[in-house]
Amino acid sequence: MSSKLPSDKNNPKKPIPEPFRELVKSMNDFFTEKPVRGFLQSIDDFFKTPFPVTAGFPVETVETGKEYIISAELPGIKREQIQLNITGNYITISVENNELETVENDQSQVYRRKFVRQHSSRTISLPHAINEKMVKASYRDGLLQIRIPQEKGKIIEIEE
Repeated sequence: MSSKLPSDKNNPKKPIPEPFRELVKSMNDFFTEKPVRGFLQSIDDFFKTPFPVTAGFPVETVETGKEYIISAELPGIKREQIQLNITGNYITISVENNELETVENDQSQVYRRKFVRQHSSRTISLPHAINEKMVKASYRDGLLQIRIPQEKGKIIEIEE
């Protein structure tokens, strides 16, 4: 079934009437020129990858019979950039990277300086309050391991 009007059968490609030709041309030019095309392309790129890959880092929590082992992969991060914070039954792993990039010209005059600050954190919830005195953390070869002993609660017997 065709969506053409009966008068369109004889003339499949009808020319655009003169008053609208200029309007269609200007609209076409508007959407294909550099600023708008670049803006529309950046919107497309954003929705293809809405969240940067470096926004987080992988964390794995394993429960053994005696302790919780939390492992975080942090390649390229220095020990000084990692901070652990314990509040109640939550432990937060924060990584902060501050860099100052300076570009100088031939006469050693600074003409561009850029401060880059990257911050990423993950919070892990455990079923009981964490005793911060018992927590042990180690960092080696880009792998952070946190060991939190499981504390047994006091058993209360029920009277008859």
